[in-house]
Amino acid sequence: MDLIARLRAGLPGEAILTDPDVTGSYAHDMASFCEAGTPAVVVLPRTVEEVQHIMRTATELQVPVVPQGARTGLSGAANASDGCIVLSLVKMDRIIEINPVDRIAVVEPGVINAVLSRAVNEHGLYYPPDPSSWEECSIGGNIGTASGGLCCVKYGVTAEYVLGLDVVLADGRLLTTGRRTAKGVAGYDLTRLFVGSEGSLGIVVRAVLALKPEPPQQLALAAEFPSTAAACQAVCEIMARGHAPSLLELMDRTSIRAVNDMARMGLPDSTEALLLAAFDTPDPAADLAAVGKLCTAAGATEVVPAETAAESDLLLQARRLTLTALERVKSATMIDDVCVPRSRLAEMLDGTAAIAEKYGLTIGVCAHAGDGNTHPTVCFDAADPDESRRARESFDDIMALGLQLGGTITGEHGVGVLKKEWLARELGPVGVELQRGIKDVFDPLGILNPGKLF
Repeated sequence: MDLIARLRAGLPGEAILTDPDVTGSYAHDMASFCEAGTPAVVVLPRTVEEVQHIMRTATELQVPVVPQGARTGLSGAANASDGCIVLSLVKMDRIIEINPVDRIAVVEPGVINAVLSRAVNEHGLYYPPDPSSWEECSIGGNIGTASGGLCCVKYGVTAEYVLGLDVVLADGRLLTTGRRTAKGVAGYDLTRLFVGSEGSLGIVVRAVLALKPEPPQQLALAAEFPSTAAACQAVCEIMARGHAPSLLELMDRTSIRAVNDMARMGLPDSTEALLLAAFDTPDPAADLAAVGKLCTAAGATEVVPAETAAESDLLLQARRLTLTALERVKSATMIDDVCVPRSRLAEMLDGTAAIAEKYGLTIGVCAHAGDGNTHPTVCFDAADPDESRRARESFDDIMALGLQLGGTITGEHGVGVLKKEWLARELGPVGVELQRGIKDVFDPLGILNPGKLF
């Protein structure tokens, strides 16, 4: 019996896609410069039992399986390999439970981040992780790549909210990890091991997520600086003084001008860096006043605090428009994701500007400045082979700079195909050997998302 026939024995007909014109649309995520193969079939299960059937079939026939969420990733982690089963989890999109007493939500992997966030808000609760693609990205994808977002500076990343998981292993067995309780230290922390594993250890089919009480409405300020060094000094002072902003974002000159060109935001051409800070504390105005003074002392030429939520949204609009604006500069972009210690943030931004000059490219940087996570965006003409080569080389130089500054090659986007050679450099030979050993325990045949990470 062939692959398709075996799959049909345990799946409804509509869950199996074989038309090449359709399956080809599932071949890749949103990353540039990442190879993608041609899948043999795309399956869209709705139940845990269907996922188990798919994995049993894949194991018996030794067919690779590439798990996918909403395919909004930026590292090629969801890219198909030739002849694989693409296992799309978008149909498993139920919010199973929201429990205000235990402050947890139990969800399937296809639930969209924004849908969950709004659902828990109705109970006076808050799910903090908020990737920029939160209106499109799925919880399963967030777990697979250990996603972050704008709120990480105060609330942390996805890994800190995953209490337990149900995972279908490569051979079809169902593993339950973690807990529903506020505390629990029984055995090795397998839950955390799966978070960020990019589908290489198992298929997440259910997640128990921690929730927080919904905070007060945040207020924001915008501070303009004559240099990135001054803006980064303000970031260091804000954090060193013990402030806990709910958002602390930075935009460099290139990003500011791209947004100005697109949306006519009216920011002065002399602005070299824009720092955006927000607080969701009981008295955000007082916190903004204190931070405003620190910005002025660091050299800010203008500090504009908001007095209402509507004004805050206007101030933050520039940051939200950054990627869209940079995408208008050239026909293609590569978004890097290097995280460095906050104390080295200015060196990272200045170094990236030097790399842009070296390669004759436009590279705009926006950053989750509060946690040192920078997103240099390389703009290039994909139809120009020389410019594409320079873009890829500049991307690598940026990652090398991040490691040189004591940082990491990815703060929240993951490794996938795009950065796997750099993962080996960051981990070192002993680290790679141990991680490959872990992979072998969970996936001895090597059928889960092959070619990713290592």
